[in-house]
Amino acid sequence: MSLQIPLRERSNGVAGATKAVILVGGASRGTRFRPLSLDVPKPLFDVAGHPIIWHCLTAIEKVPSIQEVYLIGYYEESVFRDFIKDASTQFPNLTIKYLREYQALGTAGGLYHFRDAILKGRPEHIFVLNSDVCCSFPLNEMLKLAQEKDAEAVILGTRVSEEAATNFGCIVSDAHTRRVLHYVEKPESYISNLINCGVYLFSTDAIFPSIRTAIKRRTDRPRLASYRSSENLASSFMLDDEAESEKNEVIRLEQDILSDMADNKQFFVYETKDFWRQIKTAGSAIPANALYLQKAMQNGSQELAPPSANIIPPVYIHPTAHVHPTAKLGPNVSIGPRATVDAGARVKESIVLEDAEIKHDACVLYSIIGWSSRVGAWARVEGTPTPVTSHNTSIVKNGVKVQAITILGKECAVGDEVRVQNCVCLPFKELKRDVANEVIM
Repeated sequence: MSLQIPLRERSNGVAGATKAVILVGGASRGTRFRPLSLDVPKPLFDVAGHPIIWHCLTAIEKVPSIQEVYLIGYYEESVFRDFIKDASTQFPNLTIKYLREYQALGTAGGLYHFRDAILKGRPEHIFVLNSDVCCSFPLNEMLKLAQEKDAEAVILGTRVSEEAATNFGCIVSDAHTRRVLHYVEKPESYISNLINCGVYLFSTDAIFPSIRTAIKRRTDRPRLASYRSSENLASSFMLDDEAESEKNEVIRLEQDILSDMADNKQFFVYETKDFWRQIKTAGSAIPANALYLQKAMQNGSQELAPPSANIIPPVYIHPTAHVHPTAKLGPNVSIGPRATVDAGARVKESIVLEDAEIKHDACVLYSIIGWSSRVGAWARVEGTPTPVTSHNTSIVKNGVKVQAITILGKECAVGDEVRVQNCVCLPFKELKRDVANEVIM
C-alpha cells in the first residue's frame, strides 16, 4: 500500500477544533525496555500507578478544544482494547481510537497514512505526542504560542547539559522571537543544548503537505543499484525494489520533516522549565515514576498515600495492595495491584508491580520488582542512584557499562538473605546467591 495519495477534500465540520495523536510504536520497537516489554507493551506499563499513555491523556483532556485522540501504532488492535475502554470512562470528554499501521511507517508516515481520519471535522491543529515521554505536557501553552505567532508548527523544547545534548534532536532558535532557525537530529558535534522533547503542535495546513513533499523527495531521489553476481542479478533487482518501496513509506518527523520546517515554515519552540525525561530503557521508568509522583504531590492528588512515620511522600499504593504498618515506604515508590509488602520491609525509589511480594525485613532500593515476583526475607535488591539531572540510567562498574536500576522480570524469585545489585533479571529466574552487575538470562 502506497502513501503517495493526494490529500482528499476535508469533510464538513466545525473549524477551529484541535485533535491529538499519540504515537505508540509497535512490538518490534521498545526492545530497550525489555525485560518489562516482554509482558506488557511499553505504552501500557504502569508508572506512578497509571499506564504511561494515561499521563498523556490527562494532559490532553485539559485542552478544551480537543475532543478526539488517536493512538497510532502497529500493535494488534486487541492490545489497547481494554485500556481504551477504561480510558473512555476516565476521560468522558475524549473520543479515543486506535489506528493500526500495516507496517512500521515512522513517526510521520503513520500520520500521513491516517490523514483522512485525522482531518475529518476540519481541525486546524493537531498535537503529536510520543508515548515514551515523561513531562508535564504544557499543551495549552503551546497552543497559545501558536495562536500568538500564527505558527505552522510548535515544538516542545528543554535544556540539557552540553554533554547530553547530542543524544537528542537539537534546536537552534531566536532567543527573542522563539522561532526555530535550525534543527538537527542527534548532531555529531554540539550545536545547542535546547533539545526536542517529542511533543509537537502542527497546523494541519502545514504538516501534511510537508510530509507529502518529503515522500516525493525520497521517491524522486536517484537509486544507486548494488550489483551482485550475474546469477543472482534478477532477484537482486527485485529485492532492491521491494526494499526501496518499503523505505519510501517510512517517513520520520525528526529526520525527514523538522529540519525542512525550520527552513520554510513559521516554526517556533516552546521551552519548558518543568521536568522532562525519555522513557526508553526499562530503568528509565524509575526517574519517570519519581517525577510523576512529585507532580501528583504538588497538585494535591488524593491518590497518594497520606504521609506518616513510615510513609515518606510521595508514595502511591494501589487500593488492593497490602502494606504492613511497620513497612517503610518512600520517597518515590509505587505499589501495584494486589502486591504485598510485609513487616519491616524497606522500599525506596522503586516500582513494585502487580501481585509481587516483598517478604519481611527485605530492602528494595532503586529497583523494579516484576509481576508476581518474590523478594525473600532479609534480602536486598538495589540499584545505584544516578544524578537527578542525568538522562542516563546506566553506570560503569569495573570498566563495564551496567544498568543502574535493578530490574526483576515477571515471576522472578530472590531467596532469603540474597543480595542483588545493578542487575537485569529476565522472567522466571530464581536467584539463590548474591549477584551484582549482571544480566541474568
